[in-house]
Amino acid sequence: MALEKIKEKEHYTYADYFEWDEDVRAEIINGAVYMMSPPYTIHQRISMRLSQRIAQFLEGKTCEVFAAPFGVRLFPREDKSDNTIVEPDIVVVCDPSKIDERGCNGAPDLVIEILSPSNREKDRLLKFNLYLEAKVREYWVVFPENKEIEVNIFDEGRYFHNIYGVNAPDAKKDKLAQEIIPVTVLPGLEIDTKDIFK
Repeated sequence: MALEKIKEKEHYTYADYFEWDEDVRAEIINGAVYMMSPPYTIHQRISMRLSQRIAQFLEGKTCEVFAAPFGVRLFPREDKSDNTIVEPDIVVVCDPSKIDERGCNGAPDLVIEILSPSNREKDRLLKFNLYLEAKVREYWVVFPENKEIEVNIFDEGRYFHNIYGVNAPDAKKDKLAQEIIPVTVLPGLEIDTKDIFK
């Protein structure tokens, strides 16, 4: 399906998404289409650094890391009638049975979204609630302008969060503890925010 055809319907499902050309960058959230703008350079730098660091750690392990564009069906249905398909900036999937030729079917273990002016409201509010509903175990929100990363850990039906980065709360008290992110779903992996935002 060509790009100009996408806005012709009021409600979309995975069946529609499945028919789109590979070069179409869009998400479907609760049946509504959200077109995706090309990312800024700083966005891509951060994405590459995070992806590389995670990929190095996962070498030889079951979990896999994927960078956008990579479709995620948070609530998949066999008949393709599910109406929420997102393209997070980075995902880690530890259950190989969730992966097919078009992306991930079900909640990833880790989702990372890098904020930009065009996606700020969607990633901070709309997608936050979707990832919570889908029980994504760990959800990061990266703030490039503040050089901070909000880490949300799923536990007992809600997210508990911490802020990491040079400018994060209490960074002056215990700078090391606030700059280094322990990746809860990948025990043994730590991300140094100085390396990500350099």
